[in-house]
Amino acid sequence: MFRRLNASDFSQLQPRRICLIKPSALGDVVQTLPLLNVLKQRFPDAEISWVVNRELRDLVDGHPALFESIPFERRGGWSAWVSLLNVLRQRRFDLVIDLQGLLRTGVMTLATGATVRVGLQTAREGSRYTLNCVIPDTVRDMPAHARYWRLAEFLGLGDSPKETFISTSEADRNWAATQLNQLPRPIFAVHPGARWETKRWPVAKFAELMTRAHQSFSGSVLILGSKAERPDAELLEGDLTKRNGSAELPWVVNLAGQSTLKQLTALLSGVDFAISNDSGPMHLAAGLGVPTLGLFTCTSALRSGPPGDQHEMVSTTVSCAASYHKTCPHRGDGHLACFNELDVERVWASLRRLVDKSGLIRRVA
Repeated sequence: MFRRLNASDFSQLQPRRICLIKPSALGDVVQTLPLLNVLKQRFPDAEISWVVNRELRDLVDGHPALFESIPFERRGGWSAWVSLLNVLRQRRFDLVIDLQGLLRTGVMTLATGATVRVGLQTAREGSRYTLNCVIPDTVRDMPAHARYWRLAEFLGLGDSPKETFISTSEADRNWAATQLNQLPRPIFAVHPGARWETKRWPVAKFAELMTRAHQSFSGSVLILGSKAERPDAELLEGDLTKRNGSAELPWVVNLAGQSTLKQLTALLSGVDFAISNDSGPMHLAAGLGVPTLGLFTCTSALRSGPPGDQHEMVSTTVSCAASYHKTCPHRGDGHLACFNELDVERVWASLRRLVDKSGLIRRVA
């Protein structure tokens, strides 16, 4: 077994080929993106590859610091898995960095045959035993973005700017501009969906919140989400229509399920504010510098929220807050009590603070 390395050993490395393993999820990939420039700055002659879920490749492809993305087929079956491991072995990586820390990424790490295999203290499912360098002070209770950035600090580049760059084409930007140019400012991008049941603040509350926002700030509402989140997006669109007594609202546009990740990036780059459950689009908007309001029920704003004082994070205060249950374990009156406790009044107060400190309403009004 290789001996465990320390920071001084790491500082002497000059790898030719680096493999970054961070397959998912969208928000985690977004928070990892700033490390690409750091790795390229520290190892300017190295080729950097990224193992990423195929559906998330758009987030990393085209980055100037990246040599290639290697797609991971999460549901591709045995043949796809064997093919991936063969590719990893054939690349002859010198340095592999596993920021996912699961059994499958540990197997990927071993398959590379890299001499130096780096990971975090949060590595689990046995993946820690595939590493020979564990970055210290990377415990689970710290913010995820800070935990990933410990790699930059370990490389002596912790003071580097955190740049979230996602390559978009002129066609992507033109498509986004076509959608946005018809909307009055300020534009509030709203993402009412989330994969976990316990993360989805009720659509009716989103509708009440955005009705108040329109009454106070005018502007428009741009509803976003994946194809799977289209039902919630349609419910929000319908609820807004009913609340505002019109068969059609020109200031509400629903684009859920209609954009690629690069198009979503271009859309979010052009809005004024983003409002979202704890989800990938929340991290994408925040990473792009959009003032963002994040809603936290079963997760922790400290552990899972984005960095930056320009954002607002609002959390439930129920006893089981930040429990990270994908489905609510309670029944009866306690079932999804976090949704009731996190009322519109408190979220509205956070939205007002977000708007006030941004100064954007005065600029675009």
